[in-house]
Amino acid sequence: MEKQKKAYILGIAAVLIWSTVASAFKVTLGYMDPWTMVVLASIVSTATLFLILIIQGKFPMLLSLGRKRTLKAMIGGALNPFLYYIVLFWTYDLLKAQEAQPLNYTWPIILTILSMIFLKQRIRKLSIIAILISFAGIVVISFRVGLFSTGEISHSGVALGLFSAVIWAVYWTISLKDRTDGTVKLFLNFLFGTILVTVFVLGTNGIRVGGVEGLVSAAYVGVFEMGLTFILWLKALEISESTSKISNLIYLSPFVSLFLIAIVVGEAIMLTTVIGLILIMAGVVLQRVDDKRKFS
Repeated sequence: MEKQKKAYILGIAAVLIWSTVASAFKVTLGYMDPWTMVVLASIVSTATLFLILIIQGKFPMLLSLGRKRTLKAMIGGALNPFLYYIVLFWTYDLLKAQEAQPLNYTWPIILTILSMIFLKQRIRKLSIIAILISFAGIVVISFRVGLFSTGEISHSGVALGLFSAVIWAVYWTISLKDRTDGTVKLFLNFLFGTILVTVFVLGTNGIRVGGVEGLVSAAYVGVFEMGLTFILWLKALEISESTSKISNLIYLSPFVSLFLIAIVVGEAIMLTTVIGLILIMAGVVLQRVDDKRKFS
């Protein structure tokens, strides 16, 4: 099979799996609290990544890592999975899946804002427009109006959803600067992060497993959201003729996810969610176009 075709298959597989995770989060939260979910899913993900490491023959790379790179991976683990997934699962606990999911996709826009504030990078007009469009989407989702929606929304949940996007933007920036092999880096992130989150949850909230169904649901999240899918995505990017051919596939995920949320979770998809998601993704796409212009 030619490399590009294989890259598309891996990329589409990753996108389809990621499209299921918003539904999986809500299903799992029906059996346990978000803290227990983070611990169980992180343990499963770490085991999955270790198995992949062995299968790929990269265990010697792990042993040969220097102290500096190992320390970087440990710091990354404090962000992901420790802080990121605590905040993300808490967000899904407070919001409907259809509300939490679009907020998490704002991270490329937040990355631009952080670069402007902390790195003093000049922001172009197109990026400003992109930020405003995505912000309009956040407002539509956060402040439901009139006939288009029902019930109240948790504004604490919205704040947490945006904070999770900030954490991911910071983690992504740090991760890009670390040249360690992707699988090795992810395994160390999750190994250290899982230790942190387990100690934290045991010391604060305690672990309360919600029966066999809860264990199976948390295992699904650990394998597919937090483990295997990242490897599929990284491999697709690695063998593709150009990263844009694969990375553009990710824009399909939130819309497929909405369909699954309606079918699996049983949420009635509100018009405000659809409008808000379209605006957020339009801003993200516009930001990507501006980034291409900047570096072309």
